[in-house]
Amino acid sequence: MPESKQGSMVSTKRRRSTRGRTRVPAVAAMVLCGLLATACDRGDRPGRIGSPAPEFAVSDGTRTVDLAKLRGHVVVLNFWATYCIPCIEEVPSLGEMQRRLPQVSVVAISSDEDDAAYARFLADNHLNFLTVRDGSGRIPKLYGTIKIPETYVIDERGILRRKFVSAQNWTSPEILDYLGKL
Repeated sequence: MPESKQGSMVSTKRRRSTRGRTRVPAVAAMVLCGLLATACDRGDRPGRIGSPAPEFAVSDGTRTVDLAKLRGHVVVLNFWATYCIPCIEEVPSLGEMQRRLPQVSVVAISSDEDDAAYARFLADNHLNFLTVRDGSGRIPKLYGTIKIPETYVIDERGILRRKFVSAQNWTSPEILDYLGKL
C-alpha cells in the first residue's frame, strides 16, 4: 500500500477513535447537567403530602397573609423572588390561572430582602394575586423550601396535596383540570 494512503488510513482511524472517546465524557456531562437542572435534590413528592400544611401568618407592612383565614379555599402557595428569572417567567401564568379559577387563592411569598426592589416589581407588574414579602425566609423554611420557585397546593381543609418544583405553566390543561377538581 502506498505510504500516503497508509498514513491517511491511520489518521482516519485515530480521528474516529478520538471522536468516540470525546463523546462519552460529553454525554456524561450532559446527563449530569440534566439531573442537576431537574432539581432532583428536591423531589416533588415530599413526606408532608397528605398532612396539614404548616400554618403561618406574615405581613410586610402593606399586605398580610394568614393561612388559617384561607381555610375553605384551595390555595396555591408559591415561593418566589424578583431576582429569580424562572419565578418571574411563571408570574404571568399564575395571574392567568387566578383569573380563570377565581375559587382558587394564589398566595405568593417573596423571599426578597430588598423591600424597594420588591415594591418596584409590584408597581411595574400589577399582579392580580396576593403576594407578601418575607425577607427573613421564615415561611419557605416551614415548608422545607431550599430553592425557588417552588409551589404547594393546599386543599380547602388545609391539607398539602401537591408540590411543584421549578417554574410551571399554570394554564396548562392538566394543572387547570387538577385545581378545578379539588
